[in-house]
Amino acid sequence: MNSGSTAHATHKPRPWVDLLISIVIPSVILMKLSGDGFLGATGALIIGLAFPLGWGLFELIRYRKKNFIAVLGVISVGLTGGIGLLELDAQWLAIKEAAVPALIGIAVLVSTRTQYPLVRTLLYNPTILDVKKIQRTLEERGTVDVFEARLLNASYFFSGTFFFSAVMNYVLAKWIVTSTSGSSAFNEELGRMTLVSYPMIAIPSMIMMFAIFYYLWRSIRRLTGFTLEEVLSEQVASRSAKQQDEPSK
Repeated sequence: MNSGSTAHATHKPRPWVDLLISIVIPSVILMKLSGDGFLGATGALIIGLAFPLGWGLFELIRYRKKNFIAVLGVISVGLTGGIGLLELDAQWLAIKEAAVPALIGIAVLVSTRTQYPLVRTLLYNPTILDVKKIQRTLEERGTVDVFEARLLNASYFFSGTFFFSAVMNYVLAKWIVTSTSGSSAFNEELGRMTLVSYPMIAIPSMIMMFAIFYYLWRSIRRLTGFTLEEVLSEQVASRSAKQQDEPSK
């Protein structure tokens, strides 16, 4: 097995590192170092956006996380930099901020007409749940169609979270970023918007995501009778057991 495969297999989410590199550091650079006495407007913009862009590319290449949403994230950061460096009207920033989550929401809706709905890929998949066990029980009870309908509802809810983000991103960008792009004031406002977007957009979106997973889990429980522990994948179950054993050692 090559090193890339090993890294991919052992990779664990690092939310605090993601938050630091993608939100905190770029925001501080944009807000505090954009003046002529420091990095200047252009230098601060390039260096500030280099952190989330570089981190996104690192995650894509090092851990082979080559998915539609991750790629859009990298493109989004690149477009933000382009708007600032080319000194385009700030209106384009608001459009870009709304367009990226809107495109994901549309992709979720389109995926419901394919064999691989994104909700099934992200939430109802063998790495999280024992899909074969659930499917077998659904077939035995004759509730496959009912579950598929609820899975479709989950897809609609899932796309709704991205449309919510699109509207909020647009409103936030129009509200906060009002200065000419390419200026120190533009960078400071961009940094402020990045910080504010986390509690105002990211956290509510995460709560909605958990609510969707809970809806999906409640549907599985009612249609199969299984508890959560009984339908977790072996990978998740073993990891949970290991974490519970560690404090006792």
